[in-house]
Amino acid sequence: MRRINEYKKLYKVEKAIDLKEIKSTYRNLVKEWHPDKFLDPQKKIEAEEFAIKIIDAYHFLVSIAPQTIENNLEEYIETITNSRVVNYQHKNKLLEVNFADGNTYEYFGVNKNKFNKFINAKSINNFGKRHIFNSFLYRKAKRTVETA
Repeated sequence: MRRINEYKKLYKVEKAIDLKEIKSTYRNLVKEWHPDKFLDPQKKIEAEEFAIKIIDAYHFLVSIAPQTIENNLEEYIETITNSRVVNYQHKNKLLEVNFADGNTYEYFGVNKNKFNKFINAKSINNFGKRHIFNSFLYRKAKRTVETA
């Protein structure tokens, strides 16, 4: 949650994330902090580091935007309904779940108590469907790798 708040603050997002607004802010920040604008080597290094943060924040905020979630809802429902959980990791209220179809999702705000119930459930798939997958803010963390 801290990462979300930090990135929202950087992009001056106070309420729901709007993709058009994020894109506009992104362009302005990139122009302002482009390393080629700075002559001083130290400032150039700082600008490069900040530019990386701007880009990371942009991709992150786009991935949790309501429009992005809505556009990918069919695939998400397919994954959580028909694919079993094969692996998971929990750290600082972030639950990362790997599914058998190759998709990985991150769930934000999952506390230790909820995580313990998840891993100790008779069926982590059913518990996840009832108490996590549709209850917490999430984003697709990794794309499915398709082989030909």
